[in-house]
Parts: sequence; structure tokens; C-alpha cells
Amino acid sequence: MPDKAPWITYRPQLKVLDCTIRDGGLVNDSQFNDEFVRAVYEACLEAGIDYMEIGYKNSPALFPPGQFGPWRHCGEEDVRRIVGKHDSQATGLKLSVMADAGGKSDWKNQIGPKDKSVIDMVRVACYVNQIPEAVAMIEHAHGMGYETTCNIMAISTSQDVEIDQALEVLRTTPVGTVFVVDSYGALYREQVDNLVTKYQKALEGTGKEVGIHAHNNLQLALANTIEAIILGANRVDASLMGLGRGAGNCPVELLLGFLRNPKFKLRPILKVLQEQFVPLQKKHEWGPFVQYNLTGHYNVHPRSAIKARSGSDRDNYVTFFDQIIGDI
Repeated sequence: MPDKAPWITYRPQLKVLDCTIRDGGLVNDSQFNDEFVRAVYEACLEAGIDYMEIGYKNSPALFPPGQFGPWRHCGEEDVRRIVGKHDSQATGLKLSVMADAGGKSDWKNQIGPKDKSVIDMVRVACYVNQIPEAVAMIEHAHGMGYETTCNIMAISTSQDVEIDQALEVLRTTPVGTVFVVDSYGALYREQVDNLVTKYQKALEGTGKEVGIHAHNNLQLALANTIEAIILGANRVDASLMGLGRGAGNCPVELLLGFLRNPKFKLRPILKVLQEQFVPLQKKHEWGPFVQYNLTGHYNVHPRSAIKARSGSDRDNYVTFFDQIIGDI
């Protein structure tokens, strides 16, 4: 038995980000109505969540309004319609948006000065081969006055030498946090250990934090998030009821049940789940269904599983298994 019990205490440096509206918007093209987004916002406020990611800063030209809801673009008027004159210093809740590298975001025009926005943080999402553009995006957002993160996606498919080079570059930037992102939900505990430790060593002495964004294909999102926390990661992503594309993410309600910080309140989360998410489940599907288990197991993009789950043959697991085996 260990001679200490750190699991009954808490780290005040650990911050929770709710990515429900941003990541969950991949389920329904960000077509959440104002009532739903406002309910999530109020739940985050009452629950003591540190950050709420209210959507993407994606290009309206590539993601046309109407076809995609306002949370795919997060125009200032749309955000203020929900949060009013939000003051993060007064409420303790900071607002964030995500901007994708690779041409999906018109970031030079969409990300304006912080003093004209209620947004506090810009999270730059990229694949490892998009690091040069990601660095330019980080520097732009930082120069505009925002906190920044870099979320290196699909990390389970990247070579160690590529990850090492990316971290070496990010070390010299003003980015505040670098996230381990398990886009395919393919990582096990030992791999999480390796990656979190790698990120920590690469960023040592910079004051930058390490974060974790876990997908639930293998039903390990919570376990992997806890493992990252144990190793010292101080930034963690989660979504209400695990809402997110495909298998979804680490559920906020389970994560708060693990954390011991008394500022976190579970009741407001359960209330919004009951009132908003139970009805949503009748319209949209997400969660660790068998097809997503398989894409996680074989470390491949979940797009084939999404297609399989949307068809009339959605419960034909053997056919999907044979297809996966044939494609790898």
C-alpha cells in the first residue's frame, strides 16, 4: 500500500474545460439553439467549471451559415447573445473557441482584438504536419491578447520523432498549454503515460502546461484523463454526457465526481443533463458503440464508423469488422 493518499486531496492548479458545444457541434453541424447553449453556459457557471468552449472559429466560406449553426463561427454578436457582458474575472468562468489549422479557419480576419471580445482563449487545433501554420496562429492570437493552446490531433498516429520536433518548436512560442489529443480514442494507459511525460519533459522550465483531450472509443476517456491528472497534467477537457462526434469524450459528470476541489458542483450538471441532454439523445446519437470500439482498437479515423452507424445496417458488427480488417 502507498504511504500517501493524494486521491483524497486536489490540485488548485488543475483546470477543467467543458468542450460540449464545440466538440458536440460535430454531431449536429453546430445547430444548437440558444436555449441549449445558454443552459450549458449557466450549468458551467454554477458548477464552477474553469473554461467553456463555446464553439469553433471556422471559415463561413467553407462552413456556410444556415448549413452550419452559429457555433461553427462564433461571431461576437452570437456569443454575446448567450453570455451578455460576460466577465471572466467576476464569474471565474473563461470562454474559449477553437480555430483549425489547414485552411478551415480564416483566422487572420476572424480573430480580432481581445479587448473587443468576451472570448478569453483561442485553442489552435492542428495535425503534426501543420505545426508551422499553428505557430503563426498562436502568435497571432497571443498578439491579440488571448490565452492560447495547441491541440495536436490524432497523436496516436504520429511518429515519436515528429512529436519531439513539434514540441521543440512549440516550446519557443507563447502558447500556454499543449494538449495530448487522442482523436481516435486509441490510447491505453501506458501510451498516455509516455505522451504526457514526453510533453512535460519537452516543455520543462517554460511555465507551459500539459493538457489531455480523450475520446471514448475504447471507453477509456475517463481513465486516461485520470491517468494524465495523476502524472501532473493540469488542463483537462470533458463534455456533458460525453457529447462529441462518434464515441464522444470524457464525461464532465464523471470527471467532477473524481475531482475533490470543493468549488466544483455536480448538481447543476445533472440538472442540465436531465433537461437538455436526455431530449437531445432522442435526435442524435453518440457514444462508444461497437463500430467506434473497433476504430479505436485499430487506431483509424472514426469516419467509417460514423457512416456505418448512420445506415440501416447499423447493428451489423461483423460486416463492419470485416471491412475494417480489409482496409488496414
